Amino acid sequence: MTQGAGQEPVVRTATLRDFRVPPYAQAPMPPPSPHPGNAPLPGAVPEGYTPTERDLPVISRGDTAQVPAAQEQRQGGDPGRGPLYVVGDVHGYLDELLAALREQGLVDAEGRWSAGNTRLWFLGDFTDRGPDGIGVIDLVMRLSAEAAAAGGYCKALMGNHELLLIGAKRFGDTPVNSGAGTATFQAAWLLNGGQKTDMERLQDVHLQWMARLDAVVEEDGHLLMHSDTTAYLDYGSTVEDVNDTVHAILTRHDADECWDLFRKLTKRFAFRDEGGAQAVRELMTTYGGRRVVHGHSPIPYLLGEVGSEEGENSARTVVDGPHVYADGLAIAMDGGVTMAGKLLVVQLPLHD
Repeated sequence: MTQGAGQEPVVRTATLRDFRVPPYAQAPMPPPSPHPGNAPLPGAVPEGYTPTERDLPVISRGDTAQVPAAQEQRQGGDPGRGPLYVVGDVHGYLDELLAALREQGLVDAEGRWSAGNTRLWFLGDFTDRGPDGIGVIDLVMRLSAEAAAAGGYCKALMGNHELLLIGAKRFGDTPVNSGAGTATFQAAWLLNGGQKTDMERLQDVHLQWMARLDAVVEEDGHLLMHSDTTAYLDYGSTVEDVNDTVHAILTRHDADECWDLFRKLTKRFAFRDEGGAQAVRELMTTYGGRRVVHGHSPIPYLLGEVGSEEGENSARTVVDGPHVYADGLAIAMDGGVTMAGKLLVVQLPLHD
């Protein structure tokens, strides 16, 4: 079992209670547990607030499908452009990430880049809930240099948990205008699985790296983003506009502005229900691409009923691969590694 520096081994829950979001009220913080995000808090979520970890509803199975990753030999007509891979939410599970990368032949037994000119994109959420978020960031930073030297690249997108960690470090207990009472980045970070050892090991180089991550990118007809939301449209009419706007917000160091960005990029499920396909089309009409690929919302919640809130009579959903839905226009990549699920590393395009 993976464990972080100075921590006891982390045990992942067998239920899906990791993903309920606490209300940010003016109540004092409860003492942190090994998984602070699992601690139930009284009260209802304030109207208008978007869930991050808690209060994800249990849904019935819809017209959706899981598609296993294509196991193809890495080759292509353009010798300068290797195959394209994407990685779902990691959340501090460094050993699981290394195992998944090795399984795909992207790193060797020592965790060094071994994929030549392959292109690799991480979809965000490197930290929180799991034991070694800083170790994950260090690995991705190192692989970026090694891949570039080999003629490929390893790049990453910004997830809502990167925004959360940046905010917790920069603003701490500074009150922010949440629209639902008093909130602070520090409280939100702890309640959403923030690990104290990550904060202790967080350095300026990590903060600078996270703050420079793009929010959206288009690769080979795939519109890559962390969150399954249309909130990106609030930040620009082109991919470049969105990324420039996000970088500018983080540069200004305004707590309220950063909180609003975090809140909007924490929204989810825009592609899941009726109108979901139209929401995907709106994003692609604006930013390009033929399919949206995202993380953020765990596949078990997008696949079907997973059990009651208290975990009674729960049926564990087995994640075998990415999840294609919204009339085949959206691909979900969060395999639920924090819920004893699977950390997904897959090659695009999928063959379904």
